[in-house]
Amino acid sequence: MDARVPVVFGAVGDAGAGDALLIEGDAPAPAGRTAARFAATALHVAGCLCCLPRSAAGAALGALFLARARGEVPFFRRVVAVAADTDAVRAALADDPLAAGRFRLAEKD
Repeated sequence: MDARVPVVFGAVGDAGAGDALLIEGDAPAPAGRTAARFAATALHVAGCLCCLPRSAAGAALGALFLARARGEVPFFRRVVAVAADTDAVRAALADDPLAAGRFRLAEKD
């Protein structure tokens, strides 16, 4: 069993009551919903993973997880990523050790 939090791509309206939102840019989130935002940025590919800064998507996922662990936001079982370009989120889930340890890419229900 994979206990990591599943991440699916979709629209704001796809998020159910027990879901959190990961939103690219400044699109509005429904009032009262757990949401984290990130700005898509180009990654600098020179250097090894240990000395590269975390991506904005990876940092947003990390902040979302910490808020859940601290009880600052309601418990969520899934993250709906609302992103025009899914590459940033996919890269965070594949290349960011902290994000990959806590979240996994899942198929949309």
